[in-house]
Amino acid sequence: MSKNILLIGGSHGIGFAMAKTLLENHTVYVASRTKEDLGNLDVNHISFDATTDQLNEEELPSEIHGFAYCPGSINLKPFKMLSLETFKEDMELNFFSMVNIVKTVMPKMAENSSMVFFSTVAVGTGMPFHTSVAAAKGAIEGFAKSLAAEYAPKIRVNTIAPSLVDTPLATRLLNNDKKREMMSKRHPLNRVGKPEDIADLAVFLISDKSSWVTGQVMGIDGGLSTLNVN
Repeated sequence: MSKNILLIGGSHGIGFAMAKTLLENHTVYVASRTKEDLGNLDVNHISFDATTDQLNEEELPSEIHGFAYCPGSINLKPFKMLSLETFKEDMELNFFSMVNIVKTVMPKMAENSSMVFFSTVAVGTGMPFHTSVAAAKGAIEGFAKSLAAEYAPKIRVNTIAPSLVDTPLATRLLNNDKKREMMSKRHPLNRVGKPEDIADLAVFLISDKSSWVTGQVMGIDGGLSTLNVN
């Protein structure tokens, strides 16, 4: 059955990879600041900035069968170098903007629909220099589990917790061969993630193939959170 899927921030990275796959069988709506990166993809684009705009319900379908919130941040600095304003900005983009959008779309979520959020491996595995982003993403994990409990069995809600993925957001961490090699060696599978690695799991969680999965935080991190092979 063809579904209506809404992606917030799906013009590049993981969201873009999701859109490409979902378009094979579904109608995809992408709400993002720009659409140039979407190329010739046959998506319904909504011009939207998650941190400043209110989502216009009239631009959305009457029913939404799948939803994913993709915007995020990577502020990796020692705690002493992070201002309170940075913590607020990370929380605003990753969490409060997401909650605002969920409040808008929730009345449109169909029976047996699915919502997918994104966290980070650094929530479950303490890592230096991640205090700000881990705090914001940790809020998402707690929110998603509570939402899953509140809306079961009508709506499934799951969270994906990736390690480092080769997206525009991670450019600063992967902008030369030495950095890429160093980051790859941190992972037991000896590489950083590709957008498709994460997108494939997100598409599965949106699909009916995951109809008995809800309230989960799923790690997809090249083994980083569970294996010690060094």
